Amino acid sequence: MLSILTRKFLEVLFFIMFITFISFLFIRLAPGDPVLTILNVDELSVSQEQVEALREDMGFNKPLLIQYGHWLLHFVQLDFGHSYATGQPVMDMIMMGLPATLELTVGSLIVMLAIAVPLGSVSALYRNSWIDQVSRLLSIVGAAIPSFWLGLIFIDLFGVRLNWLPTMGRDGYVTLILPALTLGLAISSVYVRLLRSSLLDSLSQEFIRAARARGLTERRIFFVHAFRHSLPPVITVFGVSLGSLIGGVVVVEVLFAYPGIGKMVVDAIRQRDYPLIQGYILIMGVIVFMANTCVDLSYRNLNPEMKLKERENS
Repeated sequence: MLSILTRKFLEVLFFIMFITFISFLFIRLAPGDPVLTILNVDELSVSQEQVEALREDMGFNKPLLIQYGHWLLHFVQLDFGHSYATGQPVMDMIMMGLPATLELTVGSLIVMLAIAVPLGSVSALYRNSWIDQVSRLLSIVGAAIPSFWLGLIFIDLFGVRLNWLPTMGRDGYVTLILPALTLGLAISSVYVRLLRSSLLDSLSQEFIRAARARGLTERRIFFVHAFRHSLPPVITVFGVSLGSLIGGVVVVEVLFAYPGIGKMVVDAIRQRDYPLIQGYILIMGVIVFMANTCVDLSYRNLNPEMKLKERENS
């Protein structure tokens, strides 16, 4: 266990250095000049001396490696700098928007589980029946529909025509319903098919036949043995798709004007707000990395074969 934790710690250090340098480089090479954005004028409206003075004051006249080293030195001290647009500390702005983003992410995951687990399980239990056919059709249609288009349909139907639910802002859990439904429905289709396939594979294993021979009930065989055996592939795919989930959160937040860090970073990109973009990339990268680490550890606990191999190697 100590060797695993040591390896994970080294992986975290390498990951942070890699993602900070790559994101810093790409942000600086992107089109646009934050100096002109801060001055809020085009190049013909200010003198070149004013532009160069502000650029020197912000350190943009130095080589990229020196700029990165300066940023990294502050990052080690947990100082992400200040936003060019608002002047507020970047960490404070991220911490203000992070609860809304986590709230939306958790809500969409609840919707996904409420759809994927029943549909995937029923499809596996009643393979090739009309229930299975309908479930597979719904999952294919769900995978084909973009999340932004689904969100627009929900806004038009439930917000404009029926006037049942609010479509903008964050004011209680009622404003979370449409964004969570949009994102949850968009990602559930993948897991319906994946859980169905994994359950069918589990139900065909030798230990399931052995359990039936021992006289165990079908309910116990399905929920205790087959369902648990089918989880590792699903959890693995979930860890890999976390990046796509975060990208979907950004789209949904912009669509519903949901005040999370996804909408915040889109505004920061428009304003060339480098410190806020850099802080967002780093925070999201660390969250994805830690989530994948948790997925990896849970995979070890759910997969008996992996535990056995580790014991044999030790």
